[in-house]
Amino acid sequence: ARRHEVRPGITGWAQVNGRNSVDWEPRLAMDIWYVDHRSIWLDARILLRTLLVVLRREGIGTDRGVVMEEFRPELAGLASEIDDRDQ
Repeated sequence: ARRHEVRPGITGWAQVNGRNSVDWEPRLAMDIWYVDHRSIWLDARILLRTLLVVLRREGIGTDRGVVMEEFRPELAGLASEIDDRDQ
């Protein structure tokens, strides 16, 4: 999967753009967007926004009352994510 082209970090583009309130499909799309646009300036922006999001307590819960839905790639049309993890 393209999102594995960069090493995971302590925060990310999806975390500052919805956090737990974003479903898996858009979250994974944001990961790919980050891979295509990564830079030191974007990383600095993400770190700053992380502080703001945490201090404002934004995106902690969802409207469904759970913190984060379980990742189920077969339901999100992401079967390729299953295959890519095995390689």
